[in-house]
Amino acid sequence: MERGESSGSNSSSDDIWAKLVPLDSSYSDIELKSNEVTICSEVKNPSSVKQEWCKIAREKDQVSALMQNKSSSSILVDGTVVQEDDTTIIRCGTEIILGPEADGFMRYMFKVMPTEETCKKQLKINLDPEHAKCSICLNVWHDVVTVAPCLHNFCNGCFSEWLKRCQDRHSSILCPQCRAVVQFVGRNHFLHSIEEDILESDSSLRRSDEEIALLDSYSSIKSPLVVSNGRKLSRKRARAPPDEENVRDFPCPQCATEYAGFQCNQSTVHLQCQSCGGMMPSGPTNTTVPQHCVGCDRAFCGAYWHAMGVTSFDAYPVCSPETLKPIADRTVTRIPLLAYEKNRHEQDITEKCIRQMGQSLQDVISEWIRKMGNREVDRTRLQLNHSEMITPQTHVCRDCYDKLVSFLLYWFRITLPKHFLPPEAVQREDCWYGYACRTQHHNEEHARKRNHVCRPTRGAHMS
Repeated sequence: MERGESSGSNSSSDDIWAKLVPLDSSYSDIELKSNEVTICSEVKNPSSVKQEWCKIAREKDQVSALMQNKSSSSILVDGTVVQEDDTTIIRCGTEIILGPEADGFMRYMFKVMPTEETCKKQLKINLDPEHAKCSICLNVWHDVVTVAPCLHNFCNGCFSEWLKRCQDRHSSILCPQCRAVVQFVGRNHFLHSIEEDILESDSSLRRSDEEIALLDSYSSIKSPLVVSNGRKLSRKRARAPPDEENVRDFPCPQCATEYAGFQCNQSTVHLQCQSCGGMMPSGPTNTTVPQHCVGCDRAFCGAYWHAMGVTSFDAYPVCSPETLKPIADRTVTRIPLLAYEKNRHEQDITEKCIRQMGQSLQDVISEWIRKMGNREVDRTRLQLNHSEMITPQTHVCRDCYDKLVSFLLYWFRITLPKHFLPPEAVQREDCWYGYACRTQHHNEEHARKRNHVCRPTRGAHMS
């Protein structure tokens, strides 16, 4: 097994800007100090002749490099064969084998060193945990929410309980900390990351699993809530046609008119639909119709207004029921763009397989939805919230349905007998990095020549 060394030209400084780190830790790193470096075999005695392996030139973006094969044999870069004199872009984390693997050449990982400019961009914030505590429970926030306009922060579960009590007793929702009238409340994802960093740095501030479970059971704020300003709403007869000018003063159709035995009052909290931007009352007691997509926790009004018998309303935007409906009731006519990490070659192969089987895409997905409902599918890679709770009757939005279809198509291909695959697909070798391969996104030839519908055998995604 040969080791490498670098010889540089066009040196800009003595600083090391990158390294080739051998995966065998018994060997030392190859340090790259020049903007253009030729990697050669190590010289052990004066009579030995150096063998040039490759040339690495630093790119202007300072975080990637252009590598040219200078040897007479092929070089493997993230599983892609680079022939003599061919070039390819390498980035931090790229694996390079300086010759055919079978010949015993060493494997290296290309690592870009952080520059002084990069280091300056890293900002360290010192935060007193006392400033990250909920004024209701006096503990560090859990699933933090922010209320407006006062911008005070609370645990989701704590404020959800406060909200429920205020709706029962008062005409307005008041901030528990400053008593200002609350007009809006939503989850704060930026502060949530700070909350996690604080608990990681000081484990004594963590709550018990039982406390967390109880707090989560109280949490009702999944998407932004618009809170009424406490103005007394004028009641109208059920189903009475509201006056156009007066109607526009109310947040939603149910504020002006009673539907299905319910009409909003001055303390009703409203959800804003993520599709049409319209409003609907949050969790009214007269219905159990889902208002949130289980896969992403976003609010959609289509299913709710359909259940209320409201199909259209000139003064308010109202969604189609298609925006939120059960998984089993949805249909699919095309493979989603997200499928197979957007690898169009894998998508084309799946389409050919389905045709070869004499089925439609809808037939395949319906069968795998049934398997998922019977707990026959490992959901580890399903990129949806509450993935273990999802059943064929779960209400999801179109985006989440596409993610689910993409996930199920992966399992369809993984379990598909090889005789259903096109001949050109059967002959392909599996990519080492499987579905997690990054090269398939920018190297069309690699995306086509290697099978990426497989589990990784190398890299961080190995299971």
